Amino acid sequence: MYEQAQILLDVTIALILGGILGLEREWKQKPAGFRTNMIISGSATLLVSLGRIVIIDFNQLIQPEGLGVDPIRMVHAVVVGVSFIGAGTILKSSSSQVVRYLTTAATILMAAGIGISIALKQYWLGVGTTFILVIINYLFGYLNKLISKKSDYDSEYKKESLN
Repeated sequence: MYEQAQILLDVTIALILGGILGLEREWKQKPAGFRTNMIISGSATLLVSLGRIVIIDFNQLIQPEGLGVDPIRMVHAVVVGVSFIGAGTILKSSSSQVVRYLTTAATILMAAGIGISIALKQYWLGVGTTFILVIINYLFGYLNKLISKKSDYDSEYKKESLN
């Protein structure tokens, strides 16, 4: 029972951290915002935590000379699943060949990584990564806009995207 309560607490922490990432995406009116990032972080924590339980239970049932278990497979499964979600957020305009929402897709992947870090009891890593990513999305998003205003390429992109 204690282990289940700990996992529930970990999932809650991951949901909160994912929500912080999602708020930044919501404020910028990007796809995959508040709820999506919460669910991705929380589900990553839950799946990796359940994977740890499966490994522990499996090792208790099978003697050491039995089959080996690779714990990285749960992490791999989460990353692959989340990558499909991230790919779904990316848009490519057929007329201008411009790709959009890559930062949102990358943020989704980081939300999963944060969830995984919480599942592995790396709380400071999860919290620190959350705040670093929020700073990156804000600060470099702002710098990107400043640079884009001065770029000739960006001016052409804006003309094409209006057509």
